Amino acid sequence: MKVYPENALSQLEFDKIITILLNYCQTSVGKEMVNDIRIHTHLKYIQTALRQTQEFKFIKSANQYFPTDFVIDIRKDLKLLGIPGAQLTGEQWLLVRKLTDHTAQVFKWFDVERQTAYSNLYEIISASYYEKCIIEMIDAIIDERGLVKDKASEELSKIRLQLFKKRQELRRVFEKVVSKLAKSGYTADIDESFSNGRRVVAVFSEYKRQVKGFLHGESDSRKTAFIEPEETIELNNELYSLEQEELKEVQRILRQLTAQLAPYSALLLEYIKIVGRFDFVKAKAMLAIDMNAQLPMVQNLATSHLIEAYHPLLYMYNKASGKKTIPVNLQLDDNARILIISGPNAGGKTVSMKTLGLNQVMLQSGLLIPVHPDSQMGIYKQLFIQLGDTQNLAFELSTYSSHLIHMKHFIENANGKTLFFIDELGSGSDPHLGGAFAEVILEELSNRHAQGIVTTHYLNLKVMANHNKGIVNGAMQFDEVKLEPLYQLVIGKPGSSYTFAIAERIGLPKNLINRARKLVDSHHFELDKLLNSTEQDLQLIQKERRDLNKKLKENESLQAELTKTLNKEKHLQQINLLKEQNKVAEDKFVYLKEMERNLKQIALDWKKSDKKEEVMKNLYHLLFKKNDKVVINKLAKKVDKNYKELAKPIQIGSMVKMKNNYQVGEVMEPLSKLDNCP
Repeated sequence: MKVYPENALSQLEFDKIITILLNYCQTSVGKEMVNDIRIHTHLKYIQTALRQTQEFKFIKSANQYFPTDFVIDIRKDLKLLGIPGAQLTGEQWLLVRKLTDHTAQVFKWFDVERQTAYSNLYEIISASYYEKCIIEMIDAIIDERGLVKDKASEELSKIRLQLFKKRQELRRVFEKVVSKLAKSGYTADIDESFSNGRRVVAVFSEYKRQVKGFLHGESDSRKTAFIEPEETIELNNELYSLEQEELKEVQRILRQLTAQLAPYSALLLEYIKIVGRFDFVKAKAMLAIDMNAQLPMVQNLATSHLIEAYHPLLYMYNKASGKKTIPVNLQLDDNARILIISGPNAGGKTVSMKTLGLNQVMLQSGLLIPVHPDSQMGIYKQLFIQLGDTQNLAFELSTYSSHLIHMKHFIENANGKTLFFIDELGSGSDPHLGGAFAEVILEELSNRHAQGIVTTHYLNLKVMANHNKGIVNGAMQFDEVKLEPLYQLVIGKPGSSYTFAIAERIGLPKNLINRARKLVDSHHFELDKLLNSTEQDLQLIQKERRDLNKKLKENESLQAELTKTLNKEKHLQQINLLKEQNKVAEDKFVYLKEMERNLKQIALDWKKSDKKEEVMKNLYHLLFKKNDKVVINKLAKKVDKNYKELAKPIQIGSMVKMKNNYQVGEVMEPLSKLDNCP
């Protein structure tokens, strides 16, 4: 991405993001990658970098282990490995082994399942491979302390055996000499020491001529002399010779090992880059966690649709101090190319502008940003910024002259892939003339399809936004009752500067404020007053909307609870119905079992009894009498439902019910003739 001017990224405070990111890095390679971070314009690279950060963020948020333990920079050692005739020491080989073992853990971590789940992270190692013979070759020569093993070569094993024997012989002879001198009273409190690697005995200086041997020196106080006994001089010479042979053999073995592993120097350097790459991605993930950053939708278009976007640095500062940060919602595309933000000073205009700018730069650098995941972000190839006082004393340029030079660059180089930010467009000159120039500049930038945000107090720019396609108004809300900014951006309406309200807030005398009001053009003052009134009405409408949404949510909650209760009641009814059905089924089952038992008994009686008529009578009674009773009961229920029994005398024309069979009929004859009826 091309940026203008050179300090554009510093004006957006991107350098502070870099500083925070550096603090998360543990390796030199990772820190170098942070310092070399670029703002890319290729969609594929940006998406890969963002997804890698998103995947590592998930790993850290889920408290999963990922091997990031190796942090030592051994690139110089590895470059030495590639030089013919070079020699790495045992300590250096231990670091090489640790690097290789760490890389093995990384490759092992990416099993088949994780290669799919974390496919973007896996790309970091997909082109490399793990070579196990590196550790095998090192382990064959170097022990865990970084020393060459005895069995590294037959010659070394032979030399060290001779050394062991010679040291044992020297120890016996030396102890015998010391014992003899001690009995003579020649030895000092510290009876033995070492000088230049040779074992010496400490004797009182007055006896040094009585002891045969080589004088190595005296103590600072001149009271003690250090003498190599005559009996051990030859042994020490032989021991020294063996030690030199050991050193030569160890160096030969280390050079041989270095030569054997030299072909892997490039692979080991690749391992260092892999370690640094994962450290870099981990740092980005930790930053994302701290600022609650998300992965928005990224398109290869010049567009910005921020939903609940936060200024990254402001969010982190407020989070640390326990303050609330107000998010920003805005949209820039080909239909709404330029957003003109107006409102009171210190109301958040510049912060809203920087929120988009810093988030856009971070996104194209492969960093997650603090926005809602449904936000849509595009890719821009140019970034132009003009913030604050641009007075240049070195070139004798005034604020306005410098401002116009910046605007000249904007106009000459802007295109459909340009994102620009201008703070207080046209300021530093006569309001009428500066406002006219500002209007022309915005028209030209809009015609070039550049997208950006402009902050202003100029009335003509607010009016212009309502008459030019592609230019929209935005206002920072202000509480005129409490006389304090609300830091909320509202799209679609211009904002008032609240000049007189702020003057009242800071306590200027009312007579001065009233005199100032009289000096203002009446139409201008009425328009500003209308803007104030409109904004307050809008705030009231928004408050009522919030209250309505709250009540709607409460209503939805009550409705959900009612539905839950109804479902529960319905469930209980179904349970009761099932219970009744089960009871009926149980009664029917009992009845059928009883019927089966009775029928078996009748069949048995039929076989045994000679009175077949009595058995048939019992069978008839069993099968039909109960059914008659059932029919009568059903008829009784039907009659009781349709007719009401009255305690009145029976007369001709009365409707009556027969007690035996529940038949209903009309009385046609006198009652005396019915006395004999059953």
